[in-house]
Amino acid sequence: MVQRFGSMRALSFRLLAGHALLVLGTSALAQAPAKPQLPPPVSTGDIVQPLLPAQLQDFDAYMAHTLKTFEVPGIAVAIVRNGKVVMERGFGVKELGKPDQVDAHTLFAIASNTKAFTAAALQQLADAGKLDMDDRVIDHLPWFRMSDPYVTHEMRIRDLLAHRSGLNLGAGDLLYWPPTSYTTRDVVERLARVPLKNGFRSHYAYDNILFAVATLVIEQASGQSYADYVREHLFKPVGMDESLIDMTYLKPGMDAATGHAPYEFKDIKPVPPMAWLNDPGAGGIYSSVHDLAKWMNVQLAGGALPTMGADGKPQRVFSEKSHHEMWSMLTPIPIRKASIPELEPLTPDYYGYGEGWFLGQYQGRKLVWHTGGWPGFVSRVTMVPSLKLGVVVLTNQQSGAAFNAVTYRVLDAYLDPSRKTDWVAVYEKAVQHAQAKADDSVAKHEQARDKRSKPSLPLADYVGTYRDPWYGDVTVSQEHGKLRMRFSKTEQLVGTMTPWQHDSFTVRWDDRSLDADAFVDFALDMDGKIREVRMQPISPLTDFSFDFQDLRLVPVKVATGASADK
Repeated sequence: MVQRFGSMRALSFRLLAGHALLVLGTSALAQAPAKPQLPPPVSTGDIVQPLLPAQLQDFDAYMAHTLKTFEVPGIAVAIVRNGKVVMERGFGVKELGKPDQVDAHTLFAIASNTKAFTAAALQQLADAGKLDMDDRVIDHLPWFRMSDPYVTHEMRIRDLLAHRSGLNLGAGDLLYWPPTSYTTRDVVERLARVPLKNGFRSHYAYDNILFAVATLVIEQASGQSYADYVREHLFKPVGMDESLIDMTYLKPGMDAATGHAPYEFKDIKPVPPMAWLNDPGAGGIYSSVHDLAKWMNVQLAGGALPTMGADGKPQRVFSEKSHHEMWSMLTPIPIRKASIPELEPLTPDYYGYGEGWFLGQYQGRKLVWHTGGWPGFVSRVTMVPSLKLGVVVLTNQQSGAAFNAVTYRVLDAYLDPSRKTDWVAVYEKAVQHAQAKADDSVAKHEQARDKRSKPSLPLADYVGTYRDPWYGDVTVSQEHGKLRMRFSKTEQLVGTMTPWQHDSFTVRWDDRSLDADAFVDFALDMDGKIREVRMQPISPLTDFSFDFQDLRLVPVKVATGASADK
């Protein structure tokens, strides 16, 4: 019988990355109706907000179409222009099946949009003389190690923010996501065993793990925890009174959205809230569009606050020099061909990464932006510096197509009022294109499979503990006649293994929201003993943070270093 993996309709939400121009999403269920139209809100203080441009007068209908097309329960949007809040609104519901509406104050996990706060914190400490962005990391964390001695010695604080370390895409992400029992110090210490795949400073590859290093540098230089530092030195001066560092600070009754994810590649259901305690600098913040509108205005003002100091000058969160450095390109990113012709207008003339920000171009204007995502939430913050324009879109479902469709509708309204592209239709087509490619990939695996083959060994011989140098232990047990795989430090990574062909198996995780089933291949030596175990995601759309392919699992009895997993 042919083994099925579902329709492959679920697309990667690019955990914490937002590293591509096109971030797609999922489709599955019909949604609650959009929030009814409200009168234009009023900005902070007594100044009435500017009216929305004519192209956005039908924004309620456009948002209702977005929610329905991409099956997103709720979205919050804020637009700022010339230092004022033009709009901050909620659409849809906080949780499927419940009536509570999303509003401008609803908290969402912003995931990788946290990275800009980490960059700002480091630049603040540089402004205060507590570090220099070109300091070696080992000047602040003497025990810090990469897998290459030269990279260890030459890694600068600025490098931690720029995705140019030589690590592979998402390398080491399994150390902290799905949530593990490792501490931040554990994660950074294990970085010494994560192999480099590219030349130092020669290649762009998005990572999260070096933001764990940045977290510890902030704590070492400031003498405060990362959470306390960000609250005191960023949230408080900017006026972000609603924002939190990870969900452990969420209390019952708070205005907070519930994340949603596809189960079995189709049914959208709520997912449990997730705390990221061991890499908060990569993606630990929960925030609202009300707060992020303030953050965008500070960014667009080059770090200046609207309040004046005793010297008659604007008070600042960070210096103009720091602002310039954060928005300067450090790492060029290759420009990819659009997946469908309708997306070609989004192809930039240049593309790269600064310090916690992507840098690109649209309609001849510089864009500064970032996206973020983890189970249940994806988001995008986008700014056009030359127009003092910013838009933030927060969602409680894993559809990057939705936040892109909203973002570009807003950008078009200000950059080219004559243009009225139906970005919902464009991204719906792009989603369908990506889904079809994923289906083809799985079909090729099915076609190449030798369905008559059987495992070389009795199932009991695959049972054991296997150790990877950087992750730690993964166990295979036999329960009720089936093999079960467990990642020792990751509670969610438990699943049932089924023979695929020869000595390859598939593992189907018990948590069906993960969309990360994988092939498990046992390599035998000349004596028929298991020498090594390798893994690979089944779907090309599995989020890159499931970096199973980087594992080199060896039976513990022949592993170098006989100590137990630590």
